[in-house]
Amino acid sequence: MASNFAARANQALMQSSPQWRLAIWLLLMLSASLWTLQLWQNGARVQSDILAMLPHLQQDKLTERALNQVEATLADQVYIALVAKDETTAIAAAKLLMQKLEADLVARGKQGALTDIRSADMQLGEALGQFYFPHRFKLLTAPQAEALASQNIESLLEAATAQLYNAFSYANSNLLAQDPLLLFPANLLALAPSSKVRASQGILLANQGDNVAAVVMAKGRESAFNPNAQLAQMMALTAALDAVEKDYPDITMLKAGALFHAIAATQTAKSEISILGLASLLGVIALVWLAFRSVMPLLLAIVTISSGLLLAVTFTLSVFGELHLLTLVFGTSLIGIAIDYSFHFYCERLSNTERSAKATVAYIFPTVTLAFITSALAYVGIGLAPFPGMQQVAIFCAAGLLGAYLTLILAYPLLAGSRLPEGSRPLALAGTYLACLTQLSKRFTTPLGMGMFALVILVWCLVGVTKLTVDDDIRHLQQSPASVTEPENQLRQLLSGGTDNQFLLVRAPSEEALLQQLERVSPMLNAAITNQELGNYVSLSRYLPSHQKQDTAYHLQGKIYQTQIDTVLTSLGLDENLKPELQAAYLAAKTDYITPATFFTLEAGKQLAPLWLAPNEANSPVSNGALNDDGASAEHGADQGADYGADYGAIVLLGGIHQIDTLKARFAHDESVQLIDKVADISAVMGHYRLLTLKLLALALGIALLLFSLNFGFKKAAVVVAVPALAALLTLATLGLTGSPLSLFHALALILVFGIGIDYSLFFASAQNHGKAVMMAVFMSACSTLLAFGLLAFSQTQAIHYFGLTLSLGIGFTFLLSPLILTTTLALTTNQLLTTKKS
Repeated sequence: MASNFAARANQALMQSSPQWRLAIWLLLMLSASLWTLQLWQNGARVQSDILAMLPHLQQDKLTERALNQVEATLADQVYIALVAKDETTAIAAAKLLMQKLEADLVARGKQGALTDIRSADMQLGEALGQFYFPHRFKLLTAPQAEALASQNIESLLEAATAQLYNAFSYANSNLLAQDPLLLFPANLLALAPSSKVRASQGILLANQGDNVAAVVMAKGRESAFNPNAQLAQMMALTAALDAVEKDYPDITMLKAGALFHAIAATQTAKSEISILGLASLLGVIALVWLAFRSVMPLLLAIVTISSGLLLAVTFTLSVFGELHLLTLVFGTSLIGIAIDYSFHFYCERLSNTERSAKATVAYIFPTVTLAFITSALAYVGIGLAPFPGMQQVAIFCAAGLLGAYLTLILAYPLLAGSRLPEGSRPLALAGTYLACLTQLSKRFTTPLGMGMFALVILVWCLVGVTKLTVDDDIRHLQQSPASVTEPENQLRQLLSGGTDNQFLLVRAPSEEALLQQLERVSPMLNAAITNQELGNYVSLSRYLPSHQKQDTAYHLQGKIYQTQIDTVLTSLGLDENLKPELQAAYLAAKTDYITPATFFTLEAGKQLAPLWLAPNEANSPVSNGALNDDGASAEHGADQGADYGADYGAIVLLGGIHQIDTLKARFAHDESVQLIDKVADISAVMGHYRLLTLKLLALALGIALLLFSLNFGFKKAAVVVAVPALAALLTLATLGLTGSPLSLFHALALILVFGIGIDYSLFFASAQNHGKAVMMAVFMSACSTLLAFGLLAFSQTQAIHYFGLTLSLGIGFTFLLSPLILTTTLALTTNQLLTTKKS
């Protein structure tokens, strides 16, 4: 069936005019160019956001929303620490930095790159005091509650007396008249989490050994992974930091934030695109020139690559609307694959110089078409991975191969019509190599030779595969240089460990139940800090006591204002006339509660609002009364509220995690508390798809065997498929022997080893006249592919390194094994003939 279809298509090609074919090709390339230009004008862009490469996790709606909230809260934040020998210098430098950044923001207005420039908020404590003071009867610290529960009011009287005689206390006549035991100041201080940082003159300070660091924070107006935003943010930061360095040359600067990781990733990708792409292109040009000694093959090679890249960009932008930088890095390998068709064409022309370009295209058409289909299917296999970036790679490379294939079929019959110089030397070298392989094959075709060969391969594979280890850590996708990570780690230590990507998601069916759950979780986290499993955490339980806890505090304070008020006033020497006012204020506070709705109206509450997840947008403190991104009122969100489920949720941010497994174990049996570790979850997904990809490879081998059996028969098809299968197995064994851990990127590369390697097998299986032209074409193809993927193995990004290393090994093994299809067949045929003659 396959051979009949190829024959009919080939006949149609032979009957068509080369001029018409070229016209169709030119029209196609022109249309692709115009469409790509239109896409760029309509907003298509180059994407450098590494998050866009990550797989999509299958999460419930509340977990997905929590992940989005945390990413939105932590993303695009910039932290600068100015380290000086004394506090005065650090504060002055920080104020100058903030002044310069704010001046840039004012000058640029809405075009300002950095917003929300801040350090310590000195008015925050005053605002919180004003908010919580009316609720003082429902607030108690743990020691205060314990004292009242045990009827130990004397300890509270002693503490109040001590504050009265302390020059630095909050005590004053107005506070005493409303809170005679001075319970409220301790509750206000309890709101501030324990931290290494402190505030002075509106600047956040931390000690670093004998030095003092002043910390300034800002938020990028746009994503740090947007190349234009990167440039604008870095220009604003650089100008401000230069001004600080000029006035304070002894200052040391520490920088942290996604911006600096994004810049490093962008610079690395751009550098690798230019270096690897240029090296690959120059290598291909050198190959073409050395083999054919003619300008026309060189020009057509460039045309083939260019048309492939054009269609690759066109299809990718059409499907995704953007082109990822890592796609372009992977896409540099397309140069080494797309040129294969040109090699096969010109090698066939060298072997038969009397054959026209049109006839040569028709001659290689069936094999090239089958090779294109298998390679494209291999890329489709890569597209099944859960990575949007890898899906882009699949579309990019498959479309690029289509461009090269169409150029060969449509443009070569007319453009490649000129004769080539004498090419006997390259063909003679290929023939010599084949002759050596044939002699070697004669030894392998004997029982002893086949046994020894099989034994060596078996031992190699068994030893190597048993030594294979697995590593699916997503952090291999992008690793920032030490110049970015070391200052960030130092700054994180200054901020008590900073905030990690892992967090707790606490859920409950009601608002009150959620607040009680948060109060239950906090002691467990405090114990984790005591055991050095955790550095710090940020929880709403510190600011939002449950109604139950407020009622408990209220009833305990009733012992003061209903039974012990006379004793309190007398012991502290206060006017007895305060008694009616205090009792009236206490009774009036009975039904007045601290609630999330009122807390989130505060400026401090707005900063913490992303940690609160209401069942729907209309009830959410973040969006209540505000506009959504599309300009619709928040009430519209109520219609979609069911998408988020009926549960309330709260995020507890974690920082300075030292023992993630121990921390997970604390909440392992609590269904209402979930430790969200996106890195681990994505790594688990990678492991799942690694196994799935290897199974897909086995399935592809089976399908190829059935497909090729229709054309070659089962025995020959089995040999054709065995070559890339054995190459993949040897590659895995070599990775095991060299200690390279197996990951999804290795598995994806093996899919391509199959897709490209099967081409070599097909050409040798279809070869005639001892296959000198095929040997030369396969040699050049393998060289160009090894150039492309071998260069990827030198990438600084570990994922790309793994990809390139695996492909280099796989293609190398395929190149060594694929000629054995032809030489073994010849050797077996010769032995058969000799046996027949003897008989």
